Amino acid sequence: MSDYPDVILYAIPFFVIAMGLELYVVTKRGLKDYNTKDAITSIAMGLGNVGLGIFTKILVFASFFYIYDNFRLFTIPVTWWSFILLFFLDDLSYYWFHRISHECRLFWASHVVHHSSQYYNLSTALRQTWSGGFYTFIFWFWLPFLGFHPGLIVLQMSLSLIYQFWIHTEAIDKTPSWFEAVFNTPSHHRVHHGSNPLYLDKNHAGILIIWDKLFGTFQEELAKEKVVYGLVSNINTYNPIKIAFIEWVQLFKDAFTGRKSLKNRLLYFIKPPGWKHDGTGKLSADLRKEWLQDTMHSQSVEKKEVFIKKATG
Repeated sequence: MSDYPDVILYAIPFFVIAMGLELYVVTKRGLKDYNTKDAITSIAMGLGNVGLGIFTKILVFASFFYIYDNFRLFTIPVTWWSFILLFFLDDLSYYWFHRISHECRLFWASHVVHHSSQYYNLSTALRQTWSGGFYTFIFWFWLPFLGFHPGLIVLQMSLSLIYQFWIHTEAIDKTPSWFEAVFNTPSHHRVHHGSNPLYLDKNHAGILIIWDKLFGTFQEELAKEKVVYGLVSNINTYNPIKIAFIEWVQLFKDAFTGRKSLKNRLLYFIKPPGWKHDGTGKLSADLRKEWLQDTMHSQSVEKKEVFIKKATG
């Protein structure tokens, strides 16, 4: 384990410097990307995540080493080609972890923290879960099973998170087209943080955007559809403890209060956010469908008005 340093700790000075530069740029441009209370809350969430990481890292390493020592299919050497292979497999693991975190409420309960800010800047990248580190690593179990060394896996997971820091900004509009085609960028990730129906549950990429294009979850950022950051129903608090646990409280309340069958109680943990056992809930697909219908109706009315003006003009 000592051969694979915790690179996230070494990256913290870079994070601080980058946030200072971003704040300077957005201030010069007159953008309103930062809110002091919101930024402080995000930093507090990040510090809490790092503190809890002392315990979660032990759990992750213990689990990975148990699989690696007892069940691995191969012994993959630590060399240049295995690192390249792991880069792609780790990124694929992250894609499915991230996607499921939006499609299953058990995982959304921890991931919602990252989406709770109504601002989008580098401090938002630090707004991390206090609970997810204890169980979301199961999406990477197949890598030590294949035979990748646990230390190398955790190193690559950390490098992926460091990459994702810089994409949380509005200071960068678009990168070169070739880069936008392959990699996750600020533009792609702004979409992911949007609460607009068009943008909900899109662009789950870690480093490579190719997975979203391959599995049908890609959405380009549109100039005519400005991203509205935050949640469909915002939490509206700067209290880190509330942000960290409010969805867990609501999840258990939905699952264990009122008259429901055992099946429906379990489904609250499995179904996507917004699902209700009585059919009154709305999923992101429902919200997107309603938005599309409203948009088409508005366009139809607009065309009729233009036609009438021309006919009577």
